[in-house]
Amino acid sequence: MSFLRQAAAVAAKDLRIEVRGRYAVGAVLPFAGTLLVAFGLSLGPDRTLLQRIAPGLLWMAVLFAAVLSCRRAYDAEAEDGALEGLLLAPVDKAAVYLGKAAAVAGQLLVLEAVVVALVSALFSLSLTEDAGLLAAAFALGTIGLAGIGALFGALDASARAREAVFPLLVLPFATPVLVAGVKATAIATSGGTGAGSWLGLLVAFDLVILAAGTLVYGYLLED
Repeated sequence: MSFLRQAAAVAAKDLRIEVRGRYAVGAVLPFAGTLLVAFGLSLGPDRTLLQRIAPGLLWMAVLFAAVLSCRRAYDAEAEDGALEGLLLAPVDKAAVYLGKAAAVAGQLLVLEAVVVALVSALFSLSLTEDAGLLAAAFALGTIGLAGIGALFGALDASARAREAVFPLLVLPFATPVLVAGVKATAIATSGGTGAGSWLGLLVAFDLVILAAGTLVYGYLLED
């Protein structure tokens, strides 16, 4: 089986588990929606203020959804011992990493579509000012978040204090994605200029995290 077919098989497995368990619909999406509503209520009825901070709130909701989704990608395997079987399977560990990252990215893109629509309705955020730029920002940011989560999820699965360890590992590394994503989203929804540098940062970060993941994932999985 080729490298790409191995990665596709891992991604398909994780997506089937998610479809059957409906974790994203039952837990992640309500959490992201509650987070947005709570922030909106706490900031008051000032529409100008809400529109200005909406990109930041949107990416915070995406980040927390990514953390929950990435942990879910390993929880089931860690509980029933399937992670050891994955380690012993005759497949390239880099393909396992890319497959898990692809599955998480697919889940996040679906969640983001709903969250973006919710933010647009709650905060009157314009989605048509530069839809192409907005889509590119979310696509590139999603790849980065999925790459981080899939990488550190392997280390988190074997840790004793999993509840606390995973967010502490992910959040610092996700900072470049958040900063660039918020800036690009703000430009896309306001009709501004200068988004190219932020998209370039997202592309560079994606390449670095995916390259690092394919190199070290096997060692993290063995630990």
